Amino acid sequence: MKNCTYSVPCVFPPRYRGDAPVAVSVPGSKSITNRALLLATLARGTSVLDGVLFSDDSRCFLQCIQDLGFPAAADEQQKRITVTGFGGRVPKRNASIYVGSAGTAARFLTAYLGISEGVYRLDASEQMRRRPMKPLLESLQSLGCEITYEEKPGHFPFTLKGNGFGPEEISVDIGHSSQFLSALLISACLADHTVKIHVEGTHGMSYIAMTESMMEQFGVKTARPSSSCFVIPGGQHYHAAAYQVEPDVSAACYFYAMAPLLGIPVLVRRVHFASLQGDVEFLRILETMGCILEDRADGIAVLPPKDGHYRGADVDMSSCSDQAITLAAIAPFADSPTTIRGIGHIRYQESDRMSAIASELQKMGIVCKETADTLTIYPGTPHACLVDTYEDHRMAMGFSLIGLRAPGIVIDNPMCCKKTFETYFDVLKEVTDRLC
Repeated sequence: MKNCTYSVPCVFPPRYRGDAPVAVSVPGSKSITNRALLLATLARGTSVLDGVLFSDDSRCFLQCIQDLGFPAAADEQQKRITVTGFGGRVPKRNASIYVGSAGTAARFLTAYLGISEGVYRLDASEQMRRRPMKPLLESLQSLGCEITYEEKPGHFPFTLKGNGFGPEEISVDIGHSSQFLSALLISACLADHTVKIHVEGTHGMSYIAMTESMMEQFGVKTARPSSSCFVIPGGQHYHAAAYQVEPDVSAACYFYAMAPLLGIPVLVRRVHFASLQGDVEFLRILETMGCILEDRADGIAVLPPKDGHYRGADVDMSSCSDQAITLAAIAPFADSPTTIRGIGHIRYQESDRMSAIASELQKMGIVCKETADTLTIYPGTPHACLVDTYEDHRMAMGFSLIGLRAPGIVIDNPMCCKKTFETYFDVLKEVTDRLC
């Protein structure tokens, strides 16, 4: 780590032979933390958020709402943030904010400020400047928002001058990101009338379901008369709340993947199938590969296949696409090929994840075939390799799994995982120390 690389310790076969699962704790959910932060600013009164994730993304989101004038304080030791909202009013009518590389901050705050009374300049990191924003900005323009671009149209940096949420019906294309729809749904109750949102695309509906559930937890209900139409009845308001953030299932999945990979039972504390997070579906994929799932009082346990071997999978991962990298990392050690479908949109995330997965596996000598929205990975023995992470936290964390079973895997720029799970490699070391 000191030299900006991390040599993954090969722990296969593990010496651990205990009957009790290897138990792990992970931080709070990034997706839930950042939604709760926005909902708290829209509510009237002071909300207390517990179990929150502190990472580059969430700290950036917190700084943004403070820069907009919202009273907000963090206690990282207690994993708590308090936020005072003003019922949808932004305290500062003129402000500049920097959203960094946080996609949720970028999309959620753009929608909120784009319909608020005031003038707001937004900028982002070079990585976020490359990521899609155009569909959301076009939707805001249809609402009357005036947008001034400083560089490339449809991308950061830009200045927003909102004129409210006037029209009763709008459309948004979520082909590249479901966050565009989540952003509009959360802010739609600022209209003084019922709002209907028509949607093009089906990507990321598990995240939309999370958004709807959290909106209701803070006091605003949505309706879905059809799969491509969402209705937010007028006259609703968010209420301040004491809110407990769930553990991050996306983070938990890296440890759950060790069950088939290393042949050990794994339990992540406080993760349950009732989770709001769509990535819990990844555990069902592990089940089809031969694992056994048990939802216990202290968390879900994933037990390895009884015969010590796991099957490849042919799965649509559109509902849990953040775990495409995780599945790709364990696929070379399966008994048969693995095909991951429905993931073309991951080309537009922190990196072109489709190409990144294929390139890094091929560097290791693993056959990986790429189409527009599928990857097929064939069984093989990865050889020693320096893994390029493309400044993408999920590449760093996901591809570290390969090194647990194949010697000589080195992760370049491991600390890019600070975006969502800054202690990942510390927690990984705690686990591997128990297996040696």
